[in-house]
Amino acid sequence: MIETPLADVDAWVNHFSAHELPVLRHTRQQLDEAAARMGAVSGREIAGIVLRDPLLAVRVLRYIQPLTGRRLHHDVATIAGSIMMLGVEPFFRHFEWLPTLEDQLKSAPQALLGAVQVIQRAQRAARYAYEWALWRKDLDVEEVTLAALLHDLAEILLYAFAPKLALALRDRQRDDPALRSAVAQESVLGLRLLAIQGALCRVWHVPELLRTLIDDEHAEQPRVKNVALAVALARHLAHGEQDAALPDDLKAIGKLLNLSESALNERLGLGLAPPAPEVPKNG
Repeated sequence: MIETPLADVDAWVNHFSAHELPVLRHTRQQLDEAAARMGAVSGREIAGIVLRDPLLAVRVLRYIQPLTGRRLHHDVATIAGSIMMLGVEPFFRHFEWLPTLEDQLKSAPQALLGAVQVIQRAQRAARYAYEWALWRKDLDVEEVTLAALLHDLAEILLYAFAPKLALALRDRQRDDPALRSAVAQESVLGLRLLAIQGALCRVWHVPELLRTLIDDEHAEQPRVKNVALAVALARHLAHGEQDAALPDDLKAIGKLLNLSESALNERLGLGLAPPAPEVPKNG
């Protein structure tokens, strides 16, 4: 386990690349159950399992990309496409006996809790992204869903491989809610998680399309905005429905989906109060 910040982005990338990524214990149990009825399980069912675990999702993408270069003239940017290319039996043969996050962090229960909370946030973001992409009639809904699931991958990896640093970062932001994430990360790690994540995506050959969808710098594009807003809403709701950023989230999401804030509020199943009306200026 890493206990002090590494020298630079390359050092982080090298460390993560040199170690096998764990998955959730529940994910491994689901895969074991599916493998036991291999003749009857579908690629869609397997994809559904993978798309609930960002750690397994990136493992699948990382494994499939070198193979696509030899067989196809384009990247495979979905889990369903990856499984279709591999085949069900080869998939199970390669992804068996996976290490679990629970075992890896058994001596750091607070870090395990933190990692699971980030994963649950990613799952929620992926659900929002999926629903909104359907509403927007996106050409490939899974690409948007997968991008939302992987958006905060570097934070999950930090908990998995550097639990003390991850908890220090969490505590820094918890003690000062107004502190920007980038500032907190630079204070604790000496760099931003976004830099690590961007480098990992390149080294692990994550498809360029997904790298674009994950990158908030391209948020002027509707698909990227779909991902960014889903991630933001999930993150702010993790703080509770009184989070000060939620009204701005809802306004932006309503604009993206062409829904009124009240209709969006109802669609999301949130009990948020409508924003106070603006007071007209005198004169």
